[in-house]
Amino acid sequence: MLQPFRHTLKDQTPLYVFVAALFLMGVVFGALMVNALSLEQQQDLSRYLGNFFVSVNEGGESFQPMAYWEVAGVHLKWLGLIWLLGLSVIGLPGILVLDFLKGVLIGFTVGCLVGQYTWKGLLFALVSVAPHNLIVIPALVISSVAAIGFSLGIIRSRVLLHRTGNAAKPFLSYTGLTIAMAAVLLAVSSFETWITPTMMSWVTPMIGQSGL
Repeated sequence: MLQPFRHTLKDQTPLYVFVAALFLMGVVFGALMVNALSLEQQQDLSRYLGNFFVSVNEGGESFQPMAYWEVAGVHLKWLGLIWLLGLSVIGLPGILVLDFLKGVLIGFTVGCLVGQYTWKGLLFALVSVAPHNLIVIPALVISSVAAIGFSLGIIRSRVLLHRTGNAAKPFLSYTGLTIAMAAVLLAVSSFETWITPTMMSWVTPMIGQSGL
């Protein structure tokens, strides 16, 4: 089980750098998208966030934290799509798009919070967005690199070199690493389900004091 980790962490450093850079580009792009919103869109966003924070602060019915399997399902679907795209040559661009899109989503979320509430929005992002993503993002990056590496291996062996060797061992290593990352995501989903809402409730009173 350790062999896939040694392989990806040691022999695929350039891919890690590339995927991480792509993700960071997505974060920057997502943050810049906030400035591109029209005045009406910004007002709608401000009202939505205001109502959300009031609901969290007062324990309103409109704030219903996601159940564990809903949270885990989101992460596992993302991971499963990366694994599936890695099985084919044509899926390679899709993996890169998913990594970029993940960065965009995080960048846009943090950018909205900071744009609306400055340092208080940043504090809320630190307790609501950052903690679980410190684990989720590396897990998805590792899975993406494994998927890209497996896809490139197919290209080299089947397309360029016209080899028809046994692909069972690479496939098992690739799938084994994906399963390990799934276990990690299942673990972090418990934190996101039961701990993150509590941390959010600690911070929202300070945001409410800003005049919501």
